[in-house]
Amino acid sequence: MPVTYAIDAGKRTIRTRCFGDLTLQEILDHFRALEQDPDCPERLHVFLDVSQVDSVPTTHEISTAAFELKRIRDRVRFHACAIVATGDAIFGMMRMFEAMAGEYFCATRTFRVAAEAEAWLALQQELSERKTERNGSS
Repeated sequence: MPVTYAIDAGKRTIRTRCFGDLTLQEILDHFRALEQDPDCPERLHVFLDVSQVDSVPTTHEISTAAFELKRIRDRVRFHACAIVATGDAIFGMMRMFEAMAGEYFCATRTFRVAAEAEAWLALQQELSERKTERNGSS
């Protein structure tokens, strides 16, 4: 399975991992599965690990994936997104994804080291929780 995910509803976090020769259809299937997942909260932080992807997405594929975020917004909205991409080409394409999908996240950033991505995402989650507490909403 080229795309796997696990949701921690308590932390409102999805951890998505991609493997091998990932296709656009597999990415779209992932978004549709997420959209239909009854355990998916309405708001999520994202940890996306593409460090084990062998293929490099095209600009069209990145653009289409970003558009899918817009399409599923009625079902799920995303807060922070930390992306782990170790190879140069995939790192560059994930930076392009940051730009194309930026309006669908409160913050997004691509890292080469998973521990750095984890630390940044934890900080974003903490900031989001503080903001929620101040505003008195969920």
